[in-house]
Amino acid sequence: MQSLDALPDFAPSAGFADKVMNQVQVFEPWHAAATRTVADLVPASRPARLAAGVGAAFGAGLLTTGTTWALARADMAVILAQLGLESFREQVLAAGTDLMSTVLGQSGLAALQGSTPEVLALAAGGFVAAAGMGVVGIRALASASSRQGR
Repeated sequence: MQSLDALPDFAPSAGFADKVMNQVQVFEPWHAAATRTVADLVPASRPARLAAGVGAAFGAGLLTTGTTWALARADMAVILAQLGLESFREQVLAAGTDLMSTVLGQSGLAALQGSTPEVLALAAGGFVAAAGMGVVGIRALASASSRQGR
């Protein structure tokens, strides 16, 4: 005990506590953060709180009414969605047919339309292979051209 009394007095610097607290990670539970956030949104005066409460109740009622109406008319939404999807499918099919007619010609398109899925897969694979060989050829020409330009 006497050896402790013999030690000099120790006083930390004025900014020591701030430096330590800046390095401490404080965990705030989600419910405390949510409560603080909601408390910041609540108006301070009683009339403003009353108006905000009436507005929130009206908004909730309107949302409930709209959701109930939409669910009661869900069959109409399904019909409209099916019509939209059918129209989209027809547009994609027409664009694909136009593209294939441009690439293969009318006789090639007629031959593909009357063929089996295996033949269609083989034709698609051949097209991808030909396109890949074209890309490789163009890259080879470009690299040869850049070597000559050096």
